[in-house]
Amino acid sequence: MTKNNRSPAGWDAVANWYHGWVGEKGSDHHRKLAIPAILDLLQLKQNEALLDIGCGSGVLAAYTHEHQVVYTGIDVSERLVKIARQQHTGTFIVGDARRLKQQASIAPQSFDACAFLLSIQDMNPLEDALHSAAYALKPGGRIAILMTHPCFRIPHLSGWGYDEGRKLQFRRIDRYLTPQRVPMKAYDGNRSGNTVSFHRPLSAYINALGSNGFAVDALREITTYKQPRDKATRRAEQEIPLFLGLHARKVNE
Repeated sequence: MTKNNRSPAGWDAVANWYHGWVGEKGSDHHRKLAIPAILDLLQLKQNEALLDIGCGSGVLAAYTHEHQVVYTGIDVSERLVKIARQQHTGTFIVGDARRLKQQASIAPQSFDACAFLLSIQDMNPLEDALHSAAYALKPGGRIAILMTHPCFRIPHLSGWGYDEGRKLQFRRIDRYLTPQRVPMKAYDGNRSGNTVSFHRPLSAYINALGSNGFAVDALREITTYKQPRDKATRRAEQEIPLFLGLHARKVNE
């Protein structure tokens, strides 16, 4: 695995910064948008086994106990998993999301649901991550993915613009169809670490799910919770989504 490809080299170095930003219960975007959306997609039931893939510092674990599920989180960063174990109950594993078959503690077809909460865009190749999820899921098991919207939120290749003549705020997309490996800015006060995000068009996610035995049965497009005073900004924020949620079921063995 190369540096910054959701590897310890990329995420261990930013673990303290990430935890400081997210906290125990998540950032504002986690609490107000991302976590409610993924729980709505998952529709967890009592005693179900949930695998949180790319769990980071375990934010989702704090919201699953009320559903009385059996929670397991896995992340490649040893430091983030250590933080997760310190602040949440559940099972936390250090491991590569793309190679779940190599994890002795993860048996095949042992989970009712898998979640990718703001993590799948840090994983590459996509096919490997979804193949691993299929390995871990029971027949008929389900997968929920919550990510920044790949059609509108492309790191370094999209942004807001303003049409003065029309008094209209718009979203500028510089590139979309071509997959991109995007180095993100360095984090923490010492600028000692940075990570990589992988942009892919929406079709890449749908096709990869299909090729790994999943049938997509729900899609959510989620706008920000913010309510800017400026009319043009508010209208744009209400119309152009920040997050995309996908739900799929495992239909093939």
